[in-house]
Amino acid sequence: MSMSLRRRRTFDIWPGFVDALTSLIMVMIFVLLIFAIGQFVLSDTLAGKNRALDALNSRVAELAKTLSLAEDSKRALDAKVAELSASLGQASGERDVLKTRLDAASSEAAKLNADIAALTTLKQQLEAQVASLAAELDGSKQNLVKQTELTSAASAQVELLNRQLAALNDQLGKIQAALDIANKDVKAKDAKIADLGKQLNIALANRVGELERYRSEFFGKLRAALGDRSDVRVVGDRFVVPTDILFDSGSAELGPDAQTRLTTLAETVKEVSAEIPSSIDWVLRIDGHTDRRPIHTPQFPSNWELSTARAVAIVKYLVVQGIPANRLSANGFGSFQPLDSADTPDAYAKNRRIEIQLTNR
Repeated sequence: MSMSLRRRRTFDIWPGFVDALTSLIMVMIFVLLIFAIGQFVLSDTLAGKNRALDALNSRVAELAKTLSLAEDSKRALDAKVAELSASLGQASGERDVLKTRLDAASSEAAKLNADIAALTTLKQQLEAQVASLAAELDGSKQNLVKQTELTSAASAQVELLNRQLAALNDQLGKIQAALDIANKDVKAKDAKIADLGKQLNIALANRVGELERYRSEFFGKLRAALGDRSDVRVVGDRFVVPTDILFDSGSAELGPDAQTRLTTLAETVKEVSAEIPSSIDWVLRIDGHTDRRPIHTPQFPSNWELSTARAVAIVKYLVVQGIPANRLSANGFGSFQPLDSADTPDAYAKNRRIEIQLTNR
């Protein structure tokens, strides 16, 4: 009986082994499940990456197409700039020729005027001489009538006086004809000078009109750079900026915000100046204006000094940003060119301004 019990206890290890094996199988199934889930997540991530890569490739293709179109547009613009430069050069040459011809015509007209003046003086002298001879002849005739008998000497003198009078009249006729011809030449020269002046004005107007196109482009880019502000506006051919956004009250120092705006202004000037042909002698004017309230400080004894110092500060900053100094002009007008003559805070704010003008030198 004890042997039988011992054998049972020996065989009872098998259920434990089965439990251990079952646990191992469950662990393996759990690991496989984790692996399957990880594989699914990894596959989904890779699919998302592929979609993003496809989107990026599509974007790159669009950018490449846009770049190609931009390069074509740039080449077209370069060709147009070259054509405009050639046209402007030709117009400048024609203007120089017209100016030379105008100077020559003016010089010739001055000479003709001098000749006319000399001929007029000579005519007056001859007329005075004729009058004197006529008076002398009349006197001689009266004397001869009184004597009742003409002597041969008196007759010869009368004949001589008559010949001299005829010669003088003939000379006066020639002088008058020469004066008429000279007057016709002067009229023709005046008409020619007027025509040359008209052509010169047309050539100058074409140059001014071309600079006006670049001025409009400059104002458009500058407005876009400074933002849509109601106090930043275009008045005539000038871009008006309130000084309050650039300087503190009574100061000519540029703060960080003002320097940022002026950096944008410098970039805009560089973009536009690169398109202006070298034959156009342009300059960027910076004009400073203040309100009528007086200022008396050691640094600024009056508004003249304050307005000038602000314009100079802007010009110096633009030079540092790469704008050539010979293309800049600083001017101070104090309070003597107000936009609004009223004594109100709004009028004062409107008159405190910086005016920017792209113009011919």
